[in-house]
Amino acid sequence: MPASPSTARAINDRLALRLLQDEGPLTAGQLKTLTGLSRPTVADLVERLQDSGLIQVVGEAGAERRGPNARLYGIVADRAHLAALDVRTDSVSVVVTDLLGATLAEASLPMGPDDHTGAAVERAVALLERTVAEAGVRRLHSVGVGAPGLIDPATGELRDSTGLPAWHRRLVPVLQQRLPATVLVENETNLAALAEQREGAARDRDTFVLLWLGHGVGAAVLLDGGLRRGASGGAGEIGFLPVPGTGGLPSATGCDGGFHALVGSVAVRELAREHGIDVADRGADPAGAVAVRTALATGRGDAFLDALAGRLALGAAAVSAVLDPGCVVLGGELGHAGGTALATRVETRLAALSPLRTEVRASALGGAAVLRGALLTVRDAAQDELFAATR
Repeated sequence: MPASPSTARAINDRLALRLLQDEGPLTAGQLKTLTGLSRPTVADLVERLQDSGLIQVVGEAGAERRGPNARLYGIVADRAHLAALDVRTDSVSVVVTDLLGATLAEASLPMGPDDHTGAAVERAVALLERTVAEAGVRRLHSVGVGAPGLIDPATGELRDSTGLPAWHRRLVPVLQQRLPATVLVENETNLAALAEQREGAARDRDTFVLLWLGHGVGAAVLLDGGLRRGASGGAGEIGFLPVPGTGGLPSATGCDGGFHALVGSVAVRELAREHGIDVADRGADPAGAVAVRTALATGRGDAFLDALAGRLALGAAAVSAVLDPGCVVLGGELGHAGGTALATRVETRLAALSPLRTEVRASALGGAAVLRGALLTVRDAAQDELFAATR
């Protein structure tokens, strides 16, 4: 059945908007070439998008100075303003952008373990408000929040998780109450994987697993381009994976005897000390990542890196046996610090454990992937809502 005229217009408008987003300002002639639409159809959609306030003339093409095709059209970046937050157990980071994702202001704030719930929430909200004011923004359209813990797939709410501060669960409801904006929340590791797929180490992959290696341990699963959250939102809780070498087993209330006990930041620092590499915590940078970076910089950490690669390969082998993703990305600060040197070691050891060919790659974004993933997610949602107005 052929599409109705209104449906065809909506499809054409969305196509043109995506091209303007991905390619930057374009002339009507360039839009005609890229979309394959007729000149009158392009002229109609350009007029329609201008009337809706989504695009505007932003200049002229250098080689085309005559006629209507010389005008360059671009998305109106200040049609909406967005914010993204990376909420960790010990810090909050925020960035404010326009509709195209250009950074207008950013800031971060350490959060102490002794902060009371109400005070911590107020400090986090105040950080967002100050950053919005610094950006010169009067009203946010949408806010994306990346947080550790499980996201309930039915409600979209951050669930109660052992070991996480109570203010984490209170922050999102408070933001929803106070802001005249849409607030979206997603697990931090899932957001990191989405960012690596869009802009990082997995840009050519629609199926892969990201192992998050920061202060804690997690995983995100993307299969056939889709993020898999699991029945309870717990897909990727690999820290609870029972593995040899921990001296115990994980439980329903703690992952101390699981994979976390081998590759969590504290465990990696202890492994480094056993190999003569002694490092201290450096602010927000996990000690495990500092140890890996030190080992590579000094050139005397081969034994440590080999031992760490053996541990990481255990988790990667379990993931490979169950999902056969074909690619594992070592994410987070530690994966980024290890780079190709660590990824290659893990891939070699994984090949000895599993008959399934699995490529191992280093994160291209490191710890910044969470904030970037939150921004990409909220930007997509905002654009979908605004672009739908042209239907």
